[in-house]
Amino acid sequence: MGNRGMEDLIPLVNRLQEALRAVGRSCSLHLPQIAVVGGQSAGKSSVLENFVGRDFLPRGSGIVTRRPLILQLLNSNTEYGQFLHCKGKTFTDFDEIRQEIEAETFRLTGSNKGICPVPIALQIHSPHVLNLTLVDLPGITKVPVGDQPACIEYQIRDIIMQYICRENCLILAVTPANNDLANSDALKLAKDVDPQGLRTIGVITKLDLMDEGTDAREILENRLLPLRRGYVGVVNRSQKDIDGKKDIKAALESERLFFLSHPAYKHMAQNMGTPYLQKILNQQLTNHIRDTLPAFLNHLQSQFMAVNKEAEDYRQFNPDDPACRTKTLLQLVLRLAVDFEKLIEGSGDKVDTVNLSVGARINRIFHERFPRELVKIESDERRLREEINYAIRNIHGVRTGLFTPDLAFEAIVKKQISSLKEPCIKIVDLVCQELITTVDQCVGKLSSFPKLRDETERIVVDEIRQQESKCRDQVLLLIDIQLAYINTKHEDFIGFTNSQQVHNQSNASTSAQSSRTQGVAKLSSLIVIHKGWLTINNIGIMKGGAREYWFILSTESLSWFKDEEEKTKKYMLPLDNLKLRNVERGFMSSKFGFAIFNTELRNVYKNHRFLELACNSREELDSWKASLLRAGVFPEKGNGQENGLEAFTDPQLERQVETIRNLVDSYMGIMYKTMRDLVPKTIMHLMINSVKEFISSKLLAQLYALGECTVLMDESPEQRQHREEVLCKHAALKEALAVIGEISTSTCTTPLPPPVDSSWIKHSNSRHPENSKAGGKPVVQGHAPPAPRVSHTRPGTSSDSFQQLSGQHSRTPASVPRRQPPPVPSGK
Repeated sequence: MGNRGMEDLIPLVNRLQEALRAVGRSCSLHLPQIAVVGGQSAGKSSVLENFVGRDFLPRGSGIVTRRPLILQLLNSNTEYGQFLHCKGKTFTDFDEIRQEIEAETFRLTGSNKGICPVPIALQIHSPHVLNLTLVDLPGITKVPVGDQPACIEYQIRDIIMQYICRENCLILAVTPANNDLANSDALKLAKDVDPQGLRTIGVITKLDLMDEGTDAREILENRLLPLRRGYVGVVNRSQKDIDGKKDIKAALESERLFFLSHPAYKHMAQNMGTPYLQKILNQQLTNHIRDTLPAFLNHLQSQFMAVNKEAEDYRQFNPDDPACRTKTLLQLVLRLAVDFEKLIEGSGDKVDTVNLSVGARINRIFHERFPRELVKIESDERRLREEINYAIRNIHGVRTGLFTPDLAFEAIVKKQISSLKEPCIKIVDLVCQELITTVDQCVGKLSSFPKLRDETERIVVDEIRQQESKCRDQVLLLIDIQLAYINTKHEDFIGFTNSQQVHNQSNASTSAQSSRTQGVAKLSSLIVIHKGWLTINNIGIMKGGAREYWFILSTESLSWFKDEEEKTKKYMLPLDNLKLRNVERGFMSSKFGFAIFNTELRNVYKNHRFLELACNSREELDSWKASLLRAGVFPEKGNGQENGLEAFTDPQLERQVETIRNLVDSYMGIMYKTMRDLVPKTIMHLMINSVKEFISSKLLAQLYALGECTVLMDESPEQRQHREEVLCKHAALKEALAVIGEISTSTCTTPLPPPVDSSWIKHSNSRHPENSKAGGKPVVQGHAPPAPRVSHTRPGTSSDSFQQLSGQHSRTPASVPRRQPPPVPSGK
């Protein structure tokens, strides 16, 4: 009976199917099987019934097989059938099997002629069968019938492709002999997915219905339109025989006599008929299973290793054991503490190369966001000078002050220090949000226990909020401490004397010194106030009009260069006796300008009394004006009312304002430096470290204090289902590996026939080939090897053939394009 050396291989694979069927679609493993492909009424169902020797498949006109039928034939002493969806029920009446197939088909597809890709699994045990696993697929159709959709052809094609595209699937291409073989739909589909013909076996049916004087001898001899595995001819019962209840055994005898008596087939009768086809399929499937088993085993082992660790964890957890629940709770809390610390402190394992970790984001808040927020609060230069002006004048009152009042400095500085509260509190809030995000990320791993996750998140977030409140109070206390005492003796503070010297130095340069140092003085020795591009509008008009230069404003001069590399200096203009004047914007101009002139009516640049400068935006204009104010270049008296700032009429007041401005700038620089250092330290101590310590040492006690430890460890329904699925999958894969371990591969195999010229098969997505020049008949090809004969076991064969054939099937599956279904015609 077939390949006796491996007669148990197919039943073992069926056991694999039973084991892996419990896994479902979560395990992408495809076992070797045979898919029966052919057009409607090609005789597929009759071939399967002949294998079994019983009538058990639905009959009728049009499309009858509307769901794939996975048929497992198992040789045994008794005869019965079993359905996977009817576990534990045995069918001994094959009429009942047919009725169950019809009922199960109707359950998913209804009473219409629609199809469904969900398969029906049927096992038939019989002493009259060889071990085989076949899949009966819906017959290929072209025209929709009844209420079938217009795309029925493509729906059937997609179902067929789901099976025959798999490398582990042999293709049984069934074609009736009374149809043109070159137009066989089954062979065209097989050619699409198996262009080398390694998996395709041809079956020719209805040989007894061919026209008188014709035969299929050249086809069956594999000389006309050859296939690599060749063809096998069969003769099924006619509709008259079926209606007359002709016994299948009698039909098989009639088939045998037909081949023995037919002059075209009698010389190869021993290689024709249903029994021979059954033996051939048994042998081919057995050899195919062995050839594909190494790759299948590797895939099975990889799937097993992927779920083994998780399954071991689930196996150790007993949801009904209080001690196990307590142990799991302790482990989860410890893991939460470790995960939280790793996210904050950083870790060398599993480094994320796509997104910043929480610790890195907090670091960026400390050292990038916080300094940027401090810079944002710097007051507008014009507004600050106005406040200093009012403070000095209000302190003097009706009297004229001879000295710069230190109370004005202290009032302005305290106002500036108070403005630090907002950015400092903002940084505390940002870090708090990052910690809450971290907790949410960590407790997400507790999703298996919803109540534990919710309570843990609530407790930890409450602790973060409490620490945030303490940290906020401490940061405000730091600012209040700075407000309590203005330390004018700080080593980095310039002091009143130094501030006055800076102001005097900026006004004590003479024009002789300016001309002597013009183009020579090093800007690195001066305090640079502003840099940027400006356009000079009133020079070089004869040389092409306005030109753009790179300007640098320092405490002593205004210089411009050819470009921002600052290598080629064009000019250096001292700031002595310079004033600022507004320039009206031209009708067609897109720039914003101002002018610089000398109060002593001297030329500013060469023979120009003023220098007209322009920039691209209002923001740049305001920035340059504020910088010039800091450098001591004040607006012209006639324009002093800009933005509410009164013009300075008293030179002594101008000096006092500039002195206090420099003092405020120096002291606030100290404050910025201090707060950039102390605020991150405060947040780190009171918030981050406190929360880490709370999670690692106090969280478990808080959870125990709730008094509901057993309730906390209740699994969610989804987790319970997932745990059961993982354990089931693990058990199924383990059983499958044990089944494969029982397989013996010491057998003789028939080598695969050499390749043949199969270019005659037309691809289903190509045009008809020009294979005929005389009346459209197919051209006879050269001789090809016949179909393989059945081989027998040789004792003492080495089991190394298992390894020798492991590399023969490393082919990649063919890419099968999916055709778009035709539009549904609209009813008129």
